[in-house]
Amino acid sequence: MSRDRPNLLAMLDAIARISEYTRGIASPETFSAESIVFDATLMNFVVIGEMADRLSRDLKARHDEVDWQKIKDFRNIVAHDYMGVDAEEVWQILTGDLSVLEMQLREMVASLPD
Repeated sequence: MSRDRPNLLAMLDAIARISEYTRGIASPETFSAESIVFDATLMNFVVIGEMADRLSRDLKARHDEVDWQKIKDFRNIVAHDYMGVDAEEVWQILTGDLSVLEMQLREMVASLPD
């Protein structure tokens, strides 16, 4: 449990970085063409997956609304099949799922004892 807060905060930091890097990018084509932004974004998805894997079983069980396995699986795709990563799929995660995950993580942090 004591490791959950720093891991959740690291996930939130990675989401903030992704948001910062992709601000102003309006399409998946532009996103994939900006190689530094694309690479940095994917690295932060790896961080999110790594930190999610380090969360306690108890926290994951209490927050089963989050698809923890999907987060870990995406991390594995990015880390092990980098050249096969589909920019359109990443874009869909960026524009849809990431803000939901951020909200869920913020709620988890707020619910943890100090």
